[in-house]
Amino acid sequence: MATGGEHPGGRGGHRGVPHTADLRVSAWGPTREECLTQAVRGVVESFADPSSGARAPRRRHTEIHADDDPELLVALMDDVVYRLDTAGEVPVDVDLDPIPGGLRVAYRMADADDLEPVGAAPKAVTLHDLALGRGPAGWTCSVTLDV
Repeated sequence: MATGGEHPGGRGGHRGVPHTADLRVSAWGPTREECLTQAVRGVVESFADPSSGARAPRRRHTEIHADDDPELLVALMDDVVYRLDTAGEVPVDVDLDPIPGGLRVAYRMADADDLEPVGAAPKAVTLHDLALGRGPAGWTCSVTLDV
C-alpha cells in the first residue's frame, strides 16, 4: 500500500514492499527529512493504525547522530524500535529537523496498547539493501526490519 505519490518526487510518500519474513519499507520525499518522516510512518503503519484510539499523545524529543545518511536511517529506525520495546510507545507523528551530523527528532507518541494492531511489530533493523540518498526526483530510502 502506498501513500502520497506512487513514485519519488513531488510530495512525500511510503509503501510496504513484499519481503519474506521481514518488513521492508520504501519512502520518498522532496527533502531528506520528509523521506525519513515517511519511512517512520511506513514502519508504524505496517504494525499499528496510528489513527485508532491514540489518547493524549505525549511529546518526546531526542537527537540522533550518524556518520552518513544510511546510518542516520538505521539510527532513526533503531530509536523507533527501542521506544516500542522499552516503553510500549509508538510514534503517531514525527517532526525532523537537520542538525550538524544528524537530526533533532520530535515525536508524538501513543501507547501501543491504545492503537489497533494491523501486523507484526518490528524487532530490529537490518542492513540488508539499506539505502538513503538524493536523486534527480528528490530523496528516497529503503529499509528492512526483522519482525
